[in-house]
Amino acid sequence: MRIRTAAAATVGTLALLTFLAPAAQADTHKGDTVFTSVTFSRTTVDVGVSAAQTLTVTATAKDGSGISNIWGGKLVSPDDHILYPGSASCTRPTSTTMKCTWKYTLEADRTDYADLANSSAGTWHLDAEAAANDHDYYQLVDSKSVKIKRYAKLTVTQAAPEPVAKGGTLTVTGTLTRANWDTNAYAGYGSQHVALQFKKSGSSAYGTVKTVTTDSSGRLKATVTANSAGTWRWKFAGTGTTSGATATGDSVALK
Repeated sequence: MRIRTAAAATVGTLALLTFLAPAAQADTHKGDTVFTSVTFSRTTVDVGVSAAQTLTVTATAKDGSGISNIWGGKLVSPDDHILYPGSASCTRPTSTTMKCTWKYTLEADRTDYADLANSSAGTWHLDAEAAANDHDYYQLVDSKSVKIKRYAKLTVTQAAPEPVAKGGTLTVTGTLTRANWDTNAYAGYGSQHVALQFKKSGSSAYGTVKTVTTDSSGRLKATVTANSAGTWRWKFAGTGTTSGATATGDSVALK
């Protein structure tokens, strides 16, 4: 006898629960039941400290005998938290298929168990099970995933002196911060590699001049030789748990 651990897809209660999960495992299935498609409205969701972000997941399952139900539709985080959909709806496009759509809300400043924690950032997996009328089944465990990342920001780039003599030394500064879901505030992001980029006046493309590492408070500082007028900016590529960020540039003229 198989025990279903997921709530039925028709139950649409948003919850973020801590639980002890078994070790990661592959999808399991029996018979000809399959998920013919699973789509995420966004491949990456960057969550800050206040604004809620939404995500929609749509899954279609098929079996020759017809699908009796699709269970679960929950998202599981790297630290084994579960996010249930805030709403769910299912239809039967054909006699052998069922299509379900789940909608989720992610936010860091809730005052209840649905609050995000820093340890939850990274790759989340969709956990859902399609059950067929002939008792075949297919359970998604870790094959379908989405990135949930902490939102990063770069302050406006500052380059000085302005204007600068041709061939003179220019000092460029900035600060990289990211959302702290545990404190609901932005904090400096240290020990990160950030590209200093330059776009020559009249050009439409930036090129990387050098890469600088942030200090413990997320601060950036670089000195460069000013050979041309143009715009300087900082660009952070992001990490597996944190979004990328691009600063507003600072245009510097030559004198």
